[in-house]
Amino acid sequence: MRDLAGTGIWSAGLRYGDPAEAAEAAAELEDLGYSALWVPDVGGDVFAVVERLMTATQTTTIATGILNLWMHSAEETADAHARLTAAHGDRFLLGIGVSHAALIDAHEAGRYNRPLSAMASYLDGLDSAPNPVAASARVLAALGPKMLDLARTRSAGAHPYNVTPDHTAWARKAIGPAGLVLPEQAVALTADPDLARSLGRSHLTHYLLLPNYTNNLRRLGFDDADFAEGGSDRLIDALVGWGDEAAIERRIRQHRDAGANHVCIQVLTPDGLLPRREWRELAPALVG
Repeated sequence: MRDLAGTGIWSAGLRYGDPAEAAEAAAELEDLGYSALWVPDVGGDVFAVVERLMTATQTTTIATGILNLWMHSAEETADAHARLTAAHGDRFLLGIGVSHAALIDAHEAGRYNRPLSAMASYLDGLDSAPNPVAASARVLAALGPKMLDLARTRSAGAHPYNVTPDHTAWARKAIGPAGLVLPEQAVALTADPDLARSLGRSHLTHYLLLPNYTNNLRRLGFDDADFAEGGSDRLIDALVGWGDEAAIERRIRQHRDAGANHVCIQVLTPDGLLPRREWRELAPALVG
């Protein structure tokens, strides 16, 4: 996985959309040249979805962005990784994250505790499982300095989410020259600033309630005024790349210039879980 490059797709639709259409879309995304497909994990059998996407593709990396460590034991995860890798080749990248206290404690109060230690223990479990997951086959959802340092020492690198190119530059320094930096970038294929910012606010409303993200954004120079009323124009424009194909390509290039090995785009649209038209239109500018 250390050679993962190019542009990928981050999509909730590939995980939670119609299974047949998601598989069809995955095959098309591979044909279009996207190098990795990333899916979230907020409940359900994530490994069945990874298997479906691996079956639908031949060479594309399938990645979890991220696997919620509170929802799957390390041994279960290691067994699934070994099984899917044996069946479909070494292209299952295990992105692992600690999620957020508000989400985990909603089901079991007090469960979300010492997230950095929880991640280290989970990695210990992957190392000691009957079918261990190599450090080169896993990355961490890392934003702050301590988790980035753990990503550097215990995995292939970091998969930061809801970040700017400035964060990518910071992550590269933290990870070092050899590790992977694989940021997610939200994009809106529209030149209408009102539509782009409306899409951005709809997308970010939930995330701006989560301290893991707002604390990271504070480190990047944003403050309470930027988090109010769905996000300031300054914040939306920093977190959502919008405009025509060339404008979005420039945003992706900013991440690459800052040290990203690979960037996965999350396309924001007014409707639909699988924005296949936008994926097609962006491919000539973003892949290759």
